[in-house]
Amino acid sequence: MFDHVDPFIGTDATDLPVPTGLASTWWWPKPQVGNTHPGATYPFGMVSACAYSGAYPTGYGRYDLSTEGLPPVLHDELVASGFTHFQQSGTGAIRKYYNYFRVTPMLRPLDDLGTAWRIVEEQAEPGYYAATLESGVRAEITVGPKSAVHRYTFPAHHDARVVIDFSLGGLDIPFGRTIPLRAHLGMVGPGQAEGEIVVEGAPLAVRVECDAPGWRQMLWYDRRLMPGGTRLDFDRIRPTTLRPFGLMWAGPAEAGQVVELRFGFSLRGVDQARETLEAELGGGGPAFDERRGATRTVWREHLGKVAVDTPSSDKQTVMATALYHSLVKPCLAPDESPFWPTPGPFAFDLSTMWDIYRTHLPLMTALVPERSVELANALLQIAEEEGNLPIGYRMARGADRFSRQGSALAHTFLADLCSLGLPGVDWDWALVHMHDDLRRTYGEEYLQRGITHPVSHTLDLAFGYWCTAIVAARVGDLTLVDQFGTLAGGWTRAFGPDGLLVDSTWYEGGRWNYSFRLLHDMASRIALAGGDEAFVGMLDRFFGFGADPVKQPGVRPDVQELAAGYALDRFEGLNNEPDMEAPWAYMYAGRPDRTAQVVHDVVQQQFGTGRGGLPGNDDSGGLSSWYVWASLGVFPVAGQNLFLLNAPAWREARVDVAGGTLAIETTGFVEPEPGGPAQHVQSVHLDGVPLDRPYLTGGELHRGGRLLVGLGPEPSGWATRHRPPSAPAPATGVPLSRLATP
Repeated sequence: MFDHVDPFIGTDATDLPVPTGLASTWWWPKPQVGNTHPGATYPFGMVSACAYSGAYPTGYGRYDLSTEGLPPVLHDELVASGFTHFQQSGTGAIRKYYNYFRVTPMLRPLDDLGTAWRIVEEQAEPGYYAATLESGVRAEITVGPKSAVHRYTFPAHHDARVVIDFSLGGLDIPFGRTIPLRAHLGMVGPGQAEGEIVVEGAPLAVRVECDAPGWRQMLWYDRRLMPGGTRLDFDRIRPTTLRPFGLMWAGPAEAGQVVELRFGFSLRGVDQARETLEAELGGGGPAFDERRGATRTVWREHLGKVAVDTPSSDKQTVMATALYHSLVKPCLAPDESPFWPTPGPFAFDLSTMWDIYRTHLPLMTALVPERSVELANALLQIAEEEGNLPIGYRMARGADRFSRQGSALAHTFLADLCSLGLPGVDWDWALVHMHDDLRRTYGEEYLQRGITHPVSHTLDLAFGYWCTAIVAARVGDLTLVDQFGTLAGGWTRAFGPDGLLVDSTWYEGGRWNYSFRLLHDMASRIALAGGDEAFVGMLDRFFGFGADPVKQPGVRPDVQELAAGYALDRFEGLNNEPDMEAPWAYMYAGRPDRTAQVVHDVVQQQFGTGRGGLPGNDDSGGLSSWYVWASLGVFPVAGQNLFLLNAPAWREARVDVAGGTLAIETTGFVEPEPGGPAQHVQSVHLDGVPLDRPYLTGGELHRGGRLLVGLGPEPSGWATRHRPPSAPAPATGVPLSRLATP
């Protein structure tokens, strides 16, 4: 997969073929741009590095702030004022945009720092990014888990320089800048410096080494050099007093002269940053090629966990890049918590759980379960120290809960790990924090009134109690199992007599978008809607069967345009998160053929090659991981230790899981095409045994094996009678005691 990854997919406005058929009826409320960046990354690493234009929201690219519709243009062409670190990955309006320690290779006076120069000849692969500035300087960057190496090749010039700006942060959009509150930096030897900035309460330290023999090494402040100065200290910076500051190496350059900068980062001070540099970059002498090779090896290992058989190089690229985007975030930074002194797991860039809990975290658990356990312990440590399980968490003081988005989303992730029986989590400890978290914010109102608004939080909290009961059963607390089972049944109060959620306020959607969540008791949910036929009719209306094509929002859509779109009550077509799992709701009503049709149209029409190949924000891999699962014909039901089956988009596929290899093979396969007919499952065999049910348990998937899927052009009787499991409010130990075992 490594050789097929295109990190530029998603960096530009959506540019997909005009949708046809069912896909033409879906309406996109969110920005039509992937918001990805092509910079150097490490799997789940702490550091990324990329060209910096100040554009929204990653710091890379051409676009201005955009919360819906086509993105407005900030720059007419690709430009960069330097190269920064810690970019977001595919997110939207998260308000913390990093881009710290900008490095700028210059052939101009320091007064020109901040000028945006045109960039050309970009090149990117996992772990590596390169571009040429219009000055002729060639820039190359690679990263390790907590480090970065920059290599600049200069043309001949009498006064070349490499400038590091310690004061820059955020984006070049209104209210997008980040101001360091305190900072210090100093020289510690020839070609060596270190420092720390405190931004939004988080201290970020750096140790930097520069190989530029014969060049001068200087500090600068307010674009003025400080010859002879060895240290800068700022104890109290405010926006009105901030002046840019940093360090610089400068001197004459011969044609082809190479300057290398090596960075070690830490959230626990300069000593640990120095240790990181030594551990990951060798602590002396050129390290670029060795670091790039080591990072490439790790990426090849991770990306090699999935393989697909297709004659289409474009489809191979889409799949490889989706897998790549699914492995970039969250940032795992063991032993790096700046807020408490204990060693152990730490994570940031959970941006946000609302984006990643349905698809991304189950994929992470399937491919690298040990990293999921690490993340789980990091979340529990955050709860221990800060008082809640976060909905969003970034490199900033305090967990930002993104409380409007959802409640109790970490609970689904923890329940899956518990059900799988993965070692390494203290489940008694987890139960305490899961229980406490359910009683905060919206949870308090849910306990007092049995319902809370936005009413989608009622579903979140009811399911959160169901997930927490799984953990309670695991540790043998049967009293809590009974108590949580009753509270888990409160989801019914969220629905009205028409079978949809009651009127409420909504986050980026409407009641139709939220009404088809895969609940733990879908049998009762369907009965509440009036039975299979009525439920399928509602889904058909939602997905636009028989509807006319719609017009997507343009640049800066007005209130009337958006209101008209939301009034369609239509599937958001993977442009946004609320209804990502809704295509599989049909399976609970015995209509796998409908799931096959909807998923086929999404997979074949909503993803493509090129910079505009995504239908919406990738959101830390939440969108891309949806594609990985859906194209494999296996989809996770987050929190329920369950994977629903559907027609795969590949003749054969292989997924390396903890217990071995899951081989997905087909018979009767026809290469799918955009706008072409969907294929339908005729039969399924797991390790040679016929499988009438339309799902695998988590234990079955994680053990691996051979899944043989028979396909045909017409719907069959498969999965029309055997439904995915539903679990009503449980009695003590049943069925949660069963679900809590692998």
